[in-house]
Amino acid sequence: MNPPLISDELELLQQLVDLPSHPRIIELGCGAAQLARKLLQRFPQCTVVGLEVDARQHAKNLQNPAERLRFVQAGAQAIPFAAQSFDLALMLKSLHHVPLAAMDQALAEVHRVLRAQGLLYVSEPVYAGALNEVVRLFNDEGEVRAAALAAVQRAVASGGWEQLSETFFDMPVHYDDFEDFERRMIDVTFAERHLDAATRAAVQARFLPHMTAQGADFVRPMRVNLLRKVG
Repeated sequence: MNPPLISDELELLQQLVDLPSHPRIIELGCGAAQLARKLLQRFPQCTVVGLEVDARQHAKNLQNPAERLRFVQAGAQAIPFAAQSFDLALMLKSLHHVPLAAMDQALAEVHRVLRAQGLLYVSEPVYAGALNEVVRLFNDEGEVRAAALAAVQRAVASGGWEQLSETFFDMPVHYDDFEDFERRMIDVTFAERHLDAATRAAVQARFLPHMTAQGADFVRPMRVNLLRKVG
C-alpha cells in the first residue's frame, strides 16, 4: 500500500495532534515558518515561538511578523526558555540540520522545555525517491538523515520519550523546468558556494528525464515520529 499523498503537512499534524489542547508551540529550525503561519490562522488559541539559527533567515522573519508568532535566534541544542514552557515542539525537516554531535543534546533540550506529557512532532525526509537521486548529486544528506532517525530512536530507548506513532507520507513537489529547480534548490542551497559546471551538468542530465510539457513532478517520501514526553 502506497503512503498517502499530502501536499499540506498541517493537515497531517491536525490529524495526529489535538492542537487546541497543545496551544503553546515551539518550532525548532523554523525557516520562514510557513506551516506555523497557517496553523495560527486556523487555531486562534495557539501561539508559536520560532527558533532559527541562521542569522539571515532570522532577519527576514523579523521583517515579516505575525500575530501570536515570536521569533528567536537560537539552535535546538540550546533553547533559551525555561523548563516546561511549551506543550508541543515541532521539528519540520530540521533535525538532520542539527550538528551530528549535538542531536542528542537538542532532543534533551526539547524534553526539558516541554511540559509533562508534552508532544514532539519530528518530520524528516526519507533518503529515497527520484528527487533524492537528483539532489544527492550536489547535496547528499544520507549520513545526516540516518543520524537524525538514530537520535530519535535513542531518545525513545532512553525512556524519556514514548513514541505514539510513526507515519509515512509522500509530499508532491513540482518544478516548471530545470531553471525553476536551479533557483529553488541549487542556487538557494548553495548561495555561498560555487557549484562546478560538471556537477551542474550531471544534475541537469538526471533531472531532465522527469520533464513533461507540464513540468517535472516528484514525490518526496517523508516520515513523522510523534513522541510524548515521559515524566
